[in-house]
Amino acid sequence: MAVNLKKETIYKQKLFPKSSLSSRREERYFWLFISPWVIGFTLFIGGPMLASLYFSFTDYSILGAINFIGIQNFINLFQDPIFFRSLFVTFGYAALAVPFTMILGLSLALLLNAKIKGQAFFRTFFYAPSIISGVSVAFLWMWLLNPQFGIVNSFLYNAFGITGPGWFTDPLTVIPSFALMQLTAVGGTMIIFLASLQQLPSELYESAAIDGASIWARFRKITVPLISPVILFNGIIALISSFQIFTQAYVITDGGPDWMSYFYVYYLFETAFFQNRIGYASAQAWVLFIIIFLLTFLSLYVSRKSVHYEYDKK
Repeated sequence: MAVNLKKETIYKQKLFPKSSLSSRREERYFWLFISPWVIGFTLFIGGPMLASLYFSFTDYSILGAINFIGIQNFINLFQDPIFFRSLFVTFGYAALAVPFTMILGLSLALLLNAKIKGQAFFRTFFYAPSIISGVSVAFLWMWLLNPQFGIVNSFLYNAFGITGPGWFTDPLTVIPSFALMQLTAVGGTMIIFLASLQQLPSELYESAAIDGASIWARFRKITVPLISPVILFNGIIALISSFQIFTQAYVITDGGPDWMSYFYVYYLFETAFFQNRIGYASAQAWVLFIIIFLLTFLSLYVSRKSVHYEYDKK
């Protein structure tokens, strides 16, 4: 019996060795260096999220007292026609912006993956606009797409004799105009695609070319399956970003014309900071969180058979 206990003690010591002085020092350094992130997350993300969850069940309005009202904010929200209007506009924008961003980002990555002269310059040129302030980009597109003196309409008229559309002033073109603005925001998507393309084995393409496969066949049968996890990742990120659009509408259209750019986050912003209805705005924020979570889960579920991951068959 004593022998068995001794063996068990030795076994546990092998599995769970006592921390040495150096390992404990490393652990302290770990918590020391990660503490700024932990503090920042607690103060600016985790704490505010928990606070907004509490406020979503109250009628808090900054100036008044906080009264707990249960799920009344959520009931009122789903009876609010502006809520459904803003959701409709946001879904419409996402339906245009997400495919446009994905196709444009992948196309640019394929072009910039080719060995051409000035490759580094072109990569920087296409990526740089994505790190510029959103307000600056909004003012740039206001100038480019101005119906009276914008460069785009001037080019259309001088080159083809076509009178350009109103872009941001026409209810029919305002959402496509916002989607077009992704031309200057696609850099991040492009870089991720480019990094994934550079990891693909050239032997597969050489073998396919020897077998007579066309460029399109190589792209469809080799490139797309191998980068399918990256396609899924970029698609989810683009989807989340499209549901968080706000700056462009706030700077350019102020929700117009005819409510056609009254996005969900714009409505949330007005509710919180113009109407001072913090409780109601918190409920809106959590509904948005649930919508994005469900769409992300749906994307992962639908793509589970078409996304191919590398794994170890041991």
